[in-house]
Amino acid sequence: MEHSNHVKKENRDVSISDIWSAKKRISSLLPKTPLIESYILSEKIGHPVYLKLENTHNTGSFKVRGAANKILALNEDEKKRGVVTFSTGNHGLAVAHVANKLGIESVICVSNRVPKAKIDSLKRTGATIEIYGDSQDAAGERCYELEREEGMTVVPPFDDPDVIAGQGTIALELLEDVPDLTDVIIPLSGGGLLSGIGLTLKSNDPDIKITGVSMEKSAVMYESIIAGKPVQLEEQHTLADSLLGGIGLANQYTFRLVKQFMDNVIRIPEEEIAHSMAFMMDHHRMIMEGAAAIGIAALFSDQFVPQKGPVVAIISGNNVDLSVVQDILQTYSGKDIIKHTR
Repeated sequence: MEHSNHVKKENRDVSISDIWSAKKRISSLLPKTPLIESYILSEKIGHPVYLKLENTHNTGSFKVRGAANKILALNEDEKKRGVVTFSTGNHGLAVAHVANKLGIESVICVSNRVPKAKIDSLKRTGATIEIYGDSQDAAGERCYELEREEGMTVVPPFDDPDVIAGQGTIALELLEDVPDLTDVIIPLSGGGLLSGIGLTLKSNDPDIKITGVSMEKSAVMYESIIAGKPVQLEEQHTLADSLLGGIGLANQYTFRLVKQFMDNVIRIPEEEIAHSMAFMMDHHRMIMEGAAAIGIAALFSDQFVPQKGPVVAIISGNNVDLSVVQDILQTYSGKDIIKHTR
């Protein structure tokens, strides 16, 4: 994810007006995503539970919002020189998709850990793909080399005002559809998604509770908050591979914003991520990646105590290898998938 030693050229706060501007900027490119109630989860929790289906974007994840806002905000000279990014897959796919739609050259730097399904999806966009190193930080090194050598504009995965503002447009849609919501559950990695949604919702109603959710392995933002400063961790295999990567030792925005707006954080074991992926396939006929199912797992956790009102879980993406889906189906076939929920 974010390269740890890079110092950005800009340093400005993200405001609610930035998020309204992002909504206006990206609306012609991206339709509003659906919000559905999960009746089985509502019954389980005792409050209405809604799923915000960011997996319905053409690229399969929410990342296209931030990418679109950043790229559309570039001037003509910057667009001519092209864009470059590094990503666990979803952000890279979003940048490649938006750049292709606007006729802009794009280069996507990824590590050897990115699943084949995501690499194949990236290749289909027509973007140039560079596979470099064994971590997102290593891929980030190559990304900033291209910025220096070719004059391309880096579209950061999360730690950028325009990217954060783009992700915040999700919250504007939530306020339209569920104006009385009290809890939002958000997958937590680099923090761009939580920062944008948290800023928007808390600006509207400070009492809305923001719960971040991470996997147990290599949860860099979680460990950074515990340490009181950005830290680096070795990446480990996880079903929630989209949540892997560092937050950048020179993090300028998301570390501060996550600390400011997140009320609670829950870490989910691998078994519970797999269980929640199986639950969504069984009860909603919906395939999603582990990073998205992690929010469903939080609803089953004793650590999540909802307020008295509607709960929204952000379903962040669906880009998952079919081999992973097959393994989960085999594991849970014939079992009562909801049996060990609370």
